[in-house]
Amino acid sequence: MNQISPLAYVHPEAKIGDNNIIGPFCYIDKNTVIGDNNVFQNSVTIHFGARIGNNNEIFPGASISTKPQDLKFAGEETTCEIGNNNSIRENVTISRGTASKGTTKVGSNNLLMECVHVGHDCELGNGLIIGNATKFAGEVIVDDNAIISSTVLVHQFCHIGGYVMIQGGARFSQDIPPYIIVGKEPAKYCGLNLVGLRRRGFSNELITSIHDAYRKLYSKGMLSEGIEEIRNTIEPSKEIEYIINFVESSKRGILR
Repeated sequence: MNQISPLAYVHPEAKIGDNNIIGPFCYIDKNTVIGDNNVFQNSVTIHFGARIGNNNEIFPGASISTKPQDLKFAGEETTCEIGNNNSIRENVTISRGTASKGTTKVGSNNLLMECVHVGHDCELGNGLIIGNATKFAGEVIVDDNAIISSTVLVHQFCHIGGYVMIQGGARFSQDIPPYIIVGKEPAKYCGLNLVGLRRRGFSNELITSIHDAYRKLYSKGMLSEGIEEIRNTIEPSKEIEYIINFVESSKRGILR
């Protein structure tokens, strides 16, 4: 049974599962679908097109599936998909998609801290930690298990690899390959995310292999030369292949 405050507004066409708590001054629009066991604290706004899973907690002032901040948006029907077990803190804003992709996606088991903004058509993975006031422009992709510190500014269309650690206050307009630390000003490669990899159970042998891959990649003037040397000298693994595929598919170039 849902607990809905008499001071909340829920559109009669909204589809709401079971055992949700909807606090005072919440607003839930039509064309929204909400799963089970969610907690919406006071003053949460769920806009048209939201699709929210189970066991999420959304804090005061958050606004989910907002109209895209994109002048090309012409009112097309799009969505914003939120997975399960997320903590979405105060004043977070997540825009819905545009005709470009049709949806904005946030996976599961993420922590989005206060005042994070997720722009239209972004694709955020699982197990992310995103610090206070970090801003993602449109169509950013973030792979699983990344840690992005506070007040980071991410240019549109950037791709952030998994298991990275990005220093607070960083700003960049190139892709961030997986497993690394990014810091300094201007932002640059600062070695492997050793602490993060060890906490995630990566063996010393695998960490050494990843380190060797980046040493070869960044030692060459041409990234294609580094990739060729990686293929010729490092034992294949899914982690090494992830690095190679990430670099080869990068459209904005990788940060060095």
